[in-house]
Amino acid sequence: MTFKPATWPRKLRSQEWYGGTSRDAIYHRGWMKNQGYPHDLFDGRPVIGILNTWSDLTPCNGHLRELAEKVKAGVWEAGGFPVEVPVFSASENTFRPTAMMFRNLAALAIEEQMRGQPIDGAVLLVGCDKTTPSLLMAAASTDLPSIIVTGGPMLNGYFRGERVGSGTHLWKFSEAVKAGEMTQAEFLEAEQSMSRSSGSCNTMGTASTMASMAEALGMALSGNAAIPAVDSRRRVMAQLSGRRIVQMVKDDLKPSDILTKKAFENAIRTNGAIGGSTNAVIHLLAIAGRVGLDLTLDDWDRCGRDVATIVNLMPSGKYLMEEFFYAGGLPVVLKRLGEGGQLHKDALTVSGQSVWDEVRDVVNHNEDVILPLDKALTRQGGIAVLRGNLAPLGAVLKPSAASEHLLIHRGRAVVFEDIDHYKARIDDPDLDIDETCVMVLKNCGPKGYPGMAEVGNMGLPAKILKKGVTDMVRISDARMSGTAYGTVVLHTAPEAAAGGPLAVVRDGDMIELDVPNRRLHLDVSEAELAARLAGWTPGHERPESGYAWLHQAHVEGADTGADLDFLKGCRGAPVGKDSH
Repeated sequence: MTFKPATWPRKLRSQEWYGGTSRDAIYHRGWMKNQGYPHDLFDGRPVIGILNTWSDLTPCNGHLRELAEKVKAGVWEAGGFPVEVPVFSASENTFRPTAMMFRNLAALAIEEQMRGQPIDGAVLLVGCDKTTPSLLMAAASTDLPSIIVTGGPMLNGYFRGERVGSGTHLWKFSEAVKAGEMTQAEFLEAEQSMSRSSGSCNTMGTASTMASMAEALGMALSGNAAIPAVDSRRRVMAQLSGRRIVQMVKDDLKPSDILTKKAFENAIRTNGAIGGSTNAVIHLLAIAGRVGLDLTLDDWDRCGRDVATIVNLMPSGKYLMEEFFYAGGLPVVLKRLGEGGQLHKDALTVSGQSVWDEVRDVVNHNEDVILPLDKALTRQGGIAVLRGNLAPLGAVLKPSAASEHLLIHRGRAVVFEDIDHYKARIDDPDLDIDETCVMVLKNCGPKGYPGMAEVGNMGLPAKILKKGVTDMVRISDARMSGTAYGTVVLHTAPEAAAGGPLAVVRDGDMIELDVPNRRLHLDVSEAELAARLAGWTPGHERPESGYAWLHQAHVEGADTGADLDFLKGCRGAPVGKDSH
């Protein structure tokens, strides 16, 4: 940790708009004063943008307007000038074709809002899956002092005495209905218990994972990730973060000071320890790309392979985020990693202190929730990065959510050309499939879906579920929800729509999965594979205009983060020329 605070006072960026007596300065100040702001607020103090992803159509973030008021209180208390700015909010549960298609658009739009408006620092108010990475990507590109405040997870759900994990039990109950183990009426009754308070998923899904990644990266105050949305301490965290961003601006503590290779390696190891979502892979690669860091899938395998999964939360374990918070939350996990030599202790955080300074004295209050190493859910957690002739650029699998007996498997491929083909075919009683087969889904990657939807955890055929079988090997170029589970190979690259080997897999081909040896192999000869690829032609839809066209033309592969190719490595936040 080598950060040296800047001198204070000094002229801040916002004074390019508000400082002095010129016609332009009067123009900018005068319009702001129509909201009742006194003249002395424009005296050079830090102007803090509260970038709020609140939306009625983003349920996870529906309470962020209230939280923004606490952030404002903290900024006022610290002598700053808070301005709330609504920004693009990509909801995981409402956006079509998929929120992932709009992560890059959100990052681009928010970057330009940060770059083009008179703010000196930003509080990134986030929650739902794509809002956290999109705002982190924007902050990394502009390099303005920034701090993450997440909305927090919802409270535990309960149905007939059983804990209900958002998302996780949706998949579980849905398959129980198909298997004849649950009635449709019971499923509808259970719906009322799935989302019983404000907040994001209460499992270790993507929202909670990315909140944990923000904290592990050092971009949020210690303890931020796990506080429930409706807990008063969530509002306290928001207010403290509002205070802290003012000092960060004075010190000129920027994302580039925090988002180092050490920080990303800490986050990768943390993801393994918490049993985090596979979506973290694609988001951290994209954020690192914005910083200009060389982070690859190999780093994920190198750093995560020997990390034990010690957080006993759904979908890998049995508890939910509420219990994780009561046990001590992410600081306890970071301390455990530090004690095991798996944490860069000197990595800088938004507090101005090292990560180890923040967590060294925390206590684990429940060792059934945050497990000791000898009771770990998975000794080698993390994310397994698979390679082979079926995935030359890599594919990923989450061992803590997989079935151990399927981690080494050879089976006959049952192929679905796209998600519509899957839906039309999966419950056909004449489908030639059994539990030893390997389900293969094509054309659901960044270009193919388009946007790379969370459809990789394909539901099993009803006739398989009725046998009592709950897992099969599934392979695709898609993503899956962080709340999902199973022996699911994802992000296969190159994707089918880009002409990757996945595109030419046929019904009846034999596929070998060997997770311990990180191998994914299609059992056809090199000559046969080359001949199939030579005869392949794209069959996915190609948009002709709008953002869909831009995305299709410029999105990169999952193996590098699926960002738009022209945005990687964009840095700096120059003040645009005044047109007045």
